[in-house]
Amino acid sequence: MQVTETSAEGLKREFKITVPATEVEDQVSRRLGEIGQSVRIPGFRPGKVPLPLLRKRYGPAVRHEVLESTVQGSSAEAMREQNLRPALPPRVEIVSAAEGADLEYKMSVEVLPDMPEPDFGGLGIERLVAEVPDEDVDRALERVAESQRKTEPVERPAEKDDIVVVDFVGKIGDVEFPGGKGENVSIELGAGRFIPGFEDQLTGAKAGEDRTLKVTFPADYGAPDLAGKDAVFEVKVKEVRQRLPAAIDDSLAEAVGLENLAELRQEIRQRMQRDYDSVARQRIKRALLDKLAERYDFPVPPGMVEMEFNTIWAQYEGEKEAGKQAADNAAADRSATASEGPIDAAALIAPEETALEGVSERSPVSPEAEKPPQEHEPEPATHHATSRRGSADEPIDAAAIVAPEETALEGASDSEPAAAEEEEKLKEEYRRLAERRVRLGLLLAEAGRSNNITVTQEELNQALAQEARRHPGYERQVIDFYRKSPEAINNLRAPIFEEKVVDFILELAKPAERKVTPQELMTGEAEENGGPSEATV
Repeated sequence: MQVTETSAEGLKREFKITVPATEVEDQVSRRLGEIGQSVRIPGFRPGKVPLPLLRKRYGPAVRHEVLESTVQGSSAEAMREQNLRPALPPRVEIVSAAEGADLEYKMSVEVLPDMPEPDFGGLGIERLVAEVPDEDVDRALERVAESQRKTEPVERPAEKDDIVVVDFVGKIGDVEFPGGKGENVSIELGAGRFIPGFEDQLTGAKAGEDRTLKVTFPADYGAPDLAGKDAVFEVKVKEVRQRLPAAIDDSLAEAVGLENLAELRQEIRQRMQRDYDSVARQRIKRALLDKLAERYDFPVPPGMVEMEFNTIWAQYEGEKEAGKQAADNAAADRSATASEGPIDAAALIAPEETALEGVSERSPVSPEAEKPPQEHEPEPATHHATSRRGSADEPIDAAAIVAPEETALEGASDSEPAAAEEEEKLKEEYRRLAERRVRLGLLLAEAGRSNNITVTQEELNQALAQEARRHPGYERQVIDFYRKSPEAINNLRAPIFEEKVVDFILELAKPAERKVTPQELMTGEAEENGGPSEATV
């Protein structure tokens, strides 16, 4: 085999590779001989079929197979001889492959850059620490207690905050309108969940009483046929129920499956603390990546940048299309509502409301803890950087460095199609983002490789079990799918590898710790105000 470098520009390399015809023909003959040992042809015993006959029958197919394997093997050997670390699989263009002639082809490949020797000390980042205040736990307990409040029937007239159970029929003029009828509908007086005036006219009602309610639908009501019109509802009050006091005691803990109030408080505190710690982790990771982006600048393979850009742009297009589809569906729903009228009690009840009673399925976590941080830009990751590489000689594809969750795209409007020039500006912005993500991804991947950071089988098994739990009822199918798909397993390995690399770098960086309030942590004020406070090393 003869390898001649024909071009070396930046990270791009081009070669002309020639494989002697004799080598190709030897492989073809050897493969035909293997076939001849098992093939059955009338008039010949297995293993006794003449080579010319085998060549006539199977020669073209065998030659194609041999050429394919020869190109694959010789290109890999050429890259090893040239000490190349390919970033992507090489591109091959066959120049000559005629029978009896040398195999000649061109190979172009993008190589990984020479990585700088990173110094992860002195990055000047800090770890924000927020503890859960007792008053936040108290407020969360109150919300849990409120969600568990019981009700009991009363004989007195209905008052504010009572629940009135009614049947009703609505009419405009003398005509009952579609969807204006409801049975056993629970209405919490004073909650404001029904059209204006409806709840107010039920105040003072008793069980067994019939009332006639006159209301006017809002001008911006969702059903155009009803918007702005006067309506009359004939209402039969079937029951008046009052809420019992919200008890914060051991019985509340038992209602949510815990033993006592102390255990419930501890569970709430732990959940809130996990949420705060998760946000703090996101913030220090973002700060770390920003610092690395400022400190290290080196060329990156254009092909990887292009692949990453295509991924980002495809997602942007998908999100834009999804937004358009959602708008179209909403318009279709409004059209259907206009023609058919509201459905049952939906004619009166705000769509976001749910049952007034029953056990809450939400975790007893504060709204602050549930709110995700507002990040300014998606960041890179080393996803699949090692899981897709059997060795240091194998290429890394674009997906090897992109975290699937880091796909927030900013600066684009989903409501209006961008003008051509605006779209080009957006593409330019996303190309810069793609380059940043590739560069940082390569840096982190190299840090993991050079420091022998790996993902254990136990860690993979835990990730697989967690993924299976996300699909109740289909756990076995999920596990089988991942076990049969190396690519899918790589997708599980990648985020684990990424987090281990980040932990390794943070350990070397020794970030200072600064105590902040939960509000500062969740809103980002702690980072904006800056300055170490109660910092420790």
